Amino acid sequence: MSESTDTLAGLRLHEGDTGSADVQIARLTDRITHLTDHMSDNKKDLSSRRGLLRLVARRRKLLDYLARTDHERYEKVLAALGLRR
Repeated sequence: MSESTDTLAGLRLHEGDTGSADVQIARLTDRITHLTDHMSDNKKDLSSRRGLLRLVARRRKLLDYLARTDHERYEKVLAALGLRR
């Protein structure tokens, strides 16, 4: 299993969970990491930059929601994904 799959499994609230904020944040983080690597090689790719900024904003909104509604889950997500706040 890959590291991102292990992280996803640790954040799922139940078997088959794909829609909870925790899982969405983990998936967005994987996509953000991938696009960040892409942007380091392709600095002039403005379409990808715009997409990256949208993903970061969406993840930020989900993190704000989680912090507001369930602070324990919020802390767990930050620790599991290595995000800082």
